[in-house]
Amino acid sequence: MIALVTGANRGIGRETVRRLASDGHTVYLTARSAEAAAGAAEAIGLSGVRPLRLDVTSEADIAAAARNIDALDVLINNAAITYDTWQRATTADLDVVREAAETNLYGPWRLTQALLPLLRLSRHPRVVNVSSEAASLAGMGGGTPAYSASKAALNALTRMFAAELRSDGILVNAVCPGWVATDMGGPGGRPVQEGAASVVWAATLEDDGPTGGFFRDGRPLPW
Repeated sequence: MIALVTGANRGIGRETVRRLASDGHTVYLTARSAEAAAGAAEAIGLSGVRPLRLDVTSEADIAAAARNIDALDVLINNAAITYDTWQRATTADLDVVREAAETNLYGPWRLTQALLPLLRLSRHPRVVNVSSEAASLAGMGGGTPAYSASKAALNALTRMFAAELRSDGILVNAVCPGWVATDMGGPGGRPVQEGAASVVWAATLEDDGPTGGFFRDGRPLPW
């Protein structure tokens, strides 16, 4: 299996790369700078890890990735920014919201579109969108408007892609890693290994696995 993980130089992304590479898969570890990608790959120290510069807000980077990757089975849209705990929807800085959407929504959207030709050639294609329970409309309240709204939109995109790609055999799911102790999540969350397990589960689903779902720890979450 060949996978690509965005935002993979730290946290859940890096642990996902490590887990997949440990299982013998080839994994493109991407980051916004070539130095960050190379440093993270060196820290993991597994031969199957291939560092790659990829800023998901850069159309040029996305086009270069699509040109330079020969084959792909799994795309993991993990890169995300702006857990804006300081904001409320009623007073939010919409420039902050737009910036978050560029990475959290439009980035996965552009990248998935660009890599679809490769995924359609795969025998076991998967797309995993790393979302958050903060995006669940069933339990949504106030706060973190840029993050929550952009992730809710990512969930909607997951449903649309899943429906449109079902005939191609491409499984598309959203996963919530839970509150994980990372630079974004802060201290006190679950270990990064537990958060990454949800991502790895969705990336390695059997061909008859679910598509168009929202999961944490392999169990459905309400939209």
